[in-house]
Amino acid sequence: MTNLGDLEVFVRVAACNSMSTAGRSLGLSPAVVSKRIKRLEDRLGTRLLQRTTRQIALTEAGQGFFNRVQSILSGIEEAEAFVSGRSAKVQGTLKISAPTSFGRMHVAPHLIGFMEAHPDLIVQLELSDEFTDIVGGGYDLAIRIADLSDSTLVARRLAPVRRILCASADYIARHGMPQSLDELKTHACLPAHNHDSWRLVGPGGPVTLKPQGSLVTNSSEVIREAVIAGLGIALRSTWDIGEELKSGRLTQVLPAYESGRGVSLSAVYPSREFLPAKVRLFIDYLASLYGPTPYWDR
Repeated sequence: MTNLGDLEVFVRVAACNSMSTAGRSLGLSPAVVSKRIKRLEDRLGTRLLQRTTRQIALTEAGQGFFNRVQSILSGIEEAEAFVSGRSAKVQGTLKISAPTSFGRMHVAPHLIGFMEAHPDLIVQLELSDEFTDIVGGGYDLAIRIADLSDSTLVARRLAPVRRILCASADYIARHGMPQSLDELKTHACLPAHNHDSWRLVGPGGPVTLKPQGSLVTNSSEVIREAVIAGLGIALRSTWDIGEELKSGRLTQVLPAYESGRGVSLSAVYPSREFLPAKVRLFIDYLASLYGPTPYWDR
């Protein structure tokens, strides 16, 4: 039977992409770590890690093994936490998925506070705008910006999401402030994709319009930079442009119309009878940071 300690060493190496870093966190020398990994590979009869002088990478078999072992170790941690009543001291690896821009702007800067409070925990943050298979990918939780009313996953709402029409002060000075949705037809608009429609809610209820503009891109971040640079009017989430609104670089256009109703910022995780302490603590931490009126909207 495989030594449970070898599994813990393997998961730590895979999370750190380094035997020396993993060894330091476990109090083991790189030589001992290497020996434990080799013993595990010999036991399984397959190579789990590709080693070069510069880096370590999981093989295909290693990735699949890592996803499953991580879930097993999390389950053991859940059981221990349930029996011992631990709530503050956590260890192991916390694997998180988050949208690229939001993760960079509103998750990564706050990790230091959480990691200093829980020094025995390794945080593995992966940023992607693709839909993440939480269970298949071995994630403990994912941050999602979506309407999750039909989701089969457990979700905790962290903050509302508002999307507003906006333009730079320079653009408004040059082209004027539109006074109605019809007037947007005479303005340069910046849809995130050339074919996207804007679905807004205003005084008369829901309305959909197809913005027209001369910039074609599949990058939301390009649109963000373009609206700040004064190239037109865009529909953006306030978490994305909060600082620019506060500084006056951007101004809201047609404030009676917004988008995003039904959409929220949520932490989602697999349905489990016992939520691991590390997951609960991180979700509580994010909830305390954002809240009903998140800092980017204040």
